[in-house]
Amino acid sequence: MATVVRFTMNRADNARAAAEDSLEDYAFRYVPRTFRRWSAGSIGITALGSIAFLADFSIGASIGIEHGTNNAVLGILFASIIIFIVGAPIAYYAARYNLDLDLIARGSGFGYYGSSITTVIFAVFTCIFFALEGAIMGQGLHIALGIPLPIGYLISTVVVIPIVIYGMRALERLQFWTTPLWLALALLPLLWVIVSEPDAVSAFVSFTGASDGEVRFEAIIASAAVCFALTPQLAEQIDVIRAMPPRTRANRRAWWASLLFAGPGWVLFSGIKQVIGVFLAVYLITRVDPSLGQRAAEPVRQFIALYESLMPEWLAVGLALILVVIAQIKINVTNAYSGSLAWSNVYTRLTKTYPGRSIFIFFNLGAALALMWMDVFSLISFVLSLYANVVMAWLVTIAADIVVNKHVLRISPIYPEFRRGMLRDWNPVGLVSVGLASGLSLAAFAGLFGADLRPFSVLIAIGVAMVVTPAMALLTRGKFYLRRQTDGIASPLLDPDGNPSGERLRCHVTGYTFERPDMLASAERGPHGETQYVSSLALTLDDSDQYVLPAEPPPARMSRSGERTVEMPVRERERNA
Repeated sequence: MATVVRFTMNRADNARAAAEDSLEDYAFRYVPRTFRRWSAGSIGITALGSIAFLADFSIGASIGIEHGTNNAVLGILFASIIIFIVGAPIAYYAARYNLDLDLIARGSGFGYYGSSITTVIFAVFTCIFFALEGAIMGQGLHIALGIPLPIGYLISTVVVIPIVIYGMRALERLQFWTTPLWLALALLPLLWVIVSEPDAVSAFVSFTGASDGEVRFEAIIASAAVCFALTPQLAEQIDVIRAMPPRTRANRRAWWASLLFAGPGWVLFSGIKQVIGVFLAVYLITRVDPSLGQRAAEPVRQFIALYESLMPEWLAVGLALILVVIAQIKINVTNAYSGSLAWSNVYTRLTKTYPGRSIFIFFNLGAALALMWMDVFSLISFVLSLYANVVMAWLVTIAADIVVNKHVLRISPIYPEFRRGMLRDWNPVGLVSVGLASGLSLAAFAGLFGADLRPFSVLIAIGVAMVVTPAMALLTRGKFYLRRQTDGIASPLLDPDGNPSGERLRCHVTGYTFERPDMLASAERGPHGETQYVSSLALTLDDSDQYVLPAEPPPARMSRSGERTVEMPVRERERNA
């Protein structure tokens, strides 16, 4: 008996420690109203601040050098449109229900443990892009100050640690104060060159790159494939916009504007930067040094050349270094922050222990630094093209479940359930879709279906995910989404405006109060037989199942007589709001 009590206390202590540590960042939790004190506009500015990364310039330059201006620009436009369409429903769910992408994925076709697979995909993205951005900063330190690249890579990694440890509040301040300076340094010299050197614009328009300059569908899709690898940036945007305030009649316009621009709208700014990257590479090759070749894709060289057309070399190098350092810190604190959330989420869910988010900051940074030392930047186009196949399979599956399975077929529950005890552990809808879509697209990318299909591998991932996701939902009849239809709490989950309720209930395991959407009724009754409540955090860290209510048989979505099921009140509140 003493052993059982001690074991229960250890679980409770672990849950309390996780609650205290995650109050700043809500690593694997619903973000409560008490934390969401910023305005919609502030959240939008903070989210957009994270897209200051310079890899956009390098990606645009790389595909422009290879395929020419026309194919590159059309590829960027095509990818941007698709990314916006895929990102819109996912970002809406994040802002409306205050959930990160992992929590959304749990109830959108993957299940409680199944979404861990998709979270790993995103965590790998944060490592890759931290490495690419850190490599750019290392290049800047090498060119401006003569610091050896390996040491520059180490500096670019270590410099973000103090900010990342403090989480969302420090991130918001950094992005707010540095964005105006970044915009001035990046755009003003560019505008001056465009106005003062019209020949540079003409050279940009007629640039053919390594191709003959003819517009080809294959070249457009090959260009787009590299851009598609940026799609997981949506998850980093979501890590910020999940802190959006409740949507009400008073803030409706500001809420929607911030959602659209900072959510799926990030790709509009990203696409513009990629086109600018093509322009800067052409400027270097045609106006500065025709022998640069692929080195013209390095943002450091691009901006030094830009500044040197306006000012002395010493000042140009200094300003370029300031721009690079600001941009890389802005994006890499976001990469490190989001990566630490993702890794800690997966580890905690699978092991039922929470060692603290700080450990995963160092794990994420260590992996990124290793990639820098392995010179991942020199393989940027190949790495991103390969990764894009898996990325699009994953995100298109989630978007298809939200749009088609939830709102058209009404098979998937309209509310994005994320709590353990309410969900099945594994859901074949999302897992089969991602597995089949990424497998077929990677096979095409490897040339197993012939050279003609290789450039279209990403389109295969998108198409297969769009078809398989609803097909699997129909085939399984939605049986693998929920293990329970009710959470045992009498009070409503949503308020009259359709926002998650702010009512607070006490978790009998941790002793802390949590907001209603984060709670379930506990299977363990109180000393007088009363209903007790347990937080989703406590359930995440519990491996005994003693607090989990028993499963319920799934009801029909609609009876023959037209009687509504338990999902309909939630759907109706959402529609009325």
